[in-house]
Amino acid sequence: MTDLVRILPRRELPDPEADPHLGDEWLVTNGLGGYASGTVSGAITRRYHGLLIAALPNPLGRMMMLNGLSERLRLPDRRVVYTGAEELADVTPENTLPVAEFRLEAGLPVWRYEVAGFVLEKRLLLPYRQNTVHLTYHLLSGPGKLRLGLRPAIHFRAHEAPVSSADPRQYVLTVIDDQFEIASGQDLPTLRLLIRGPSAAFTYDRKETAAIPYRTERSRGYEWRGSLWSPGYFRSDLGEGDRTTLIASTESWGVVRELSPDQAFRAELDRRRLLLSAAPAAAQAGPAAEFALAANQFLITPVGRTGDAARARAVGDEIRTVIAGYHWFTDWGRDTMIGLEGLTLTTGRHMEAGWILRTFAFYVRDGLIPNLFPEGEKEGLYHTADATLWFFHAIHRYVETTGDRTTLNLILPKLREIIDRHIAGTRFGIAMDPGDGLLRQGEHGYALTWMDAKVDDWVVTPRRGKCVEINALWYNALCLMEQWLDEVHDDAHARQVGEIRARVRESFNRRFWFEQGGYLYDIVDAENGGNDDACRPNQVLAISLDHAVLEEARWRPVMDVVTERLLTPVGLRSLAPGHPDYKAKYYGDLRARDAAYHQGTVWAWLIGPYIDAWLKLHPGARAEARRFLVGFVPHLEQACIGSISEVFDAEPPYTPRGCIAQAWSVAEVLRSWVNTG
Repeated sequence: MTDLVRILPRRELPDPEADPHLGDEWLVTNGLGGYASGTVSGAITRRYHGLLIAALPNPLGRMMMLNGLSERLRLPDRRVVYTGAEELADVTPENTLPVAEFRLEAGLPVWRYEVAGFVLEKRLLLPYRQNTVHLTYHLLSGPGKLRLGLRPAIHFRAHEAPVSSADPRQYVLTVIDDQFEIASGQDLPTLRLLIRGPSAAFTYDRKETAAIPYRTERSRGYEWRGSLWSPGYFRSDLGEGDRTTLIASTESWGVVRELSPDQAFRAELDRRRLLLSAAPAAAQAGPAAEFALAANQFLITPVGRTGDAARARAVGDEIRTVIAGYHWFTDWGRDTMIGLEGLTLTTGRHMEAGWILRTFAFYVRDGLIPNLFPEGEKEGLYHTADATLWFFHAIHRYVETTGDRTTLNLILPKLREIIDRHIAGTRFGIAMDPGDGLLRQGEHGYALTWMDAKVDDWVVTPRRGKCVEINALWYNALCLMEQWLDEVHDDAHARQVGEIRARVRESFNRRFWFEQGGYLYDIVDAENGGNDDACRPNQVLAISLDHAVLEEARWRPVMDVVTERLLTPVGLRSLAPGHPDYKAKYYGDLRARDAAYHQGTVWAWLIGPYIDAWLKLHPGARAEARRFLVGFVPHLEQACIGSISEVFDAEPPYTPRGCIAQAWSVAEVLRSWVNTG
């Protein structure tokens, strides 16, 4: 772990006064869905930027509890400087101290500042499964005493709420000995603050900012002005070698005081060492180790769904789920099933994979698993045509890796129900066409595939009809189901499934082949009649899945087209250039972004299926396949440092966009990296 350090190179910008790290972001999570995140420079540019976003029981969900800290350094000559962009201070370029170095050590952020012979480092961590943050300042060297001033800035709100959302400003500060508490007068938790360091003290000095501009929110078309409140500031006098830690938490004082800052830091390092030691050797060093630590950010114990937790524990399980992406996604069924192998099986977290699969099996309704669990709610939403089919894929990979047939047999009745309901028809127009065995889907007002962008009533890519990847997944699920039914000697049901499986394969190869283009239609029997010949990456699943529905003679021409028209260094384009709907850039307000979301924008997760399909054409060429992943290594120094973004622009320089850290992006890159080692 000592060599798992990534030092962020300093950006060179044309404007010498511009902040080189304004666009660089960092993320630390707590295993509950809570997190801390911000820019390397210190500027708050998103509504989601904060030092403590606590994951709280429903209906609260994730709450912004500590937005930021104004960090002031007073030198022995009484000169004052501020670190980074400070929203609660009178900052000018002359008294602003830029970041001398930013690095990740074992995935944890470290800032280094240098001024007048002083060298100060700041570290941040969130103790595992606590809504607590530790910020530790360590004076490495310096000619005398350095006075550190820390002013907390707050605006209690749901983390996704607009920055301009109503704030009653009825904050109440309570001080008992060295314990500081801030309450809002609302039905919200209390923020507890504690400082540990030499000559530590607090000065009451209430302050409220004018409206702060949140630059990224403005560029994305959201409310972008909001103010923050502060009760005063902490201070501590540091000599060479001294440390001061500010702790902020929504936990009880007993929990806050249980671990000293040094104990909390060592415990978190030990936890990260154990995570890597459980992973295969190929994921214990280099970029793969960074991907593995990034994967850990998405596996959480949800605090809101108490019923799930009680039920799981009653049978000896624990509840786990997957945050689809930071900052704004919750747990999504599709993302979980696609990412399960990379997040859990590739990292040696097999037990947690079983917990996740058994939890989702409980939630099967009308033959569907949930599409997502909305923030702060207990019940899932089921508007998805593919998540349930990915469930079969995830179970298969889990059983192949672990040999846990007990879980398979426990879930098998649910899987029978799923197949039966898809044959007979279920919600949202999802049903097998009895004429050809293919699966159709679609209902007005819904986007049921992974290409699910929707703005108000506008469904950008409705894809109603028989979609290529839905039917590739349907065929794969039928093959797996037939095999599993054979194993439990359910011969009659296995024959029925086998007959449908054979019909699906024949129909697929007859109906989806687009002879003129040399690739597969994206949709047949489309909503308005005919077939959709848009060249999209969805067709890769007809080759990449364990049971490929596409006949082998057509694999190479399909992959040639995909490689030529869709492949980039950071994933596959969602639509080939030249199509009338193609968008080269994912940028602008919500409507502009969603118009481009699946209309050319590159998706990182698709590199996993692409490599799986490529290896079927080039068996044994695993080392050569690694070349498709090398573009993700420099990306570890972009956007969210040490993680992988959700999407990228469709053309060079492939600017990262969307969520700064996305579960299936990390999962599929990690899985593919290990598989090509």
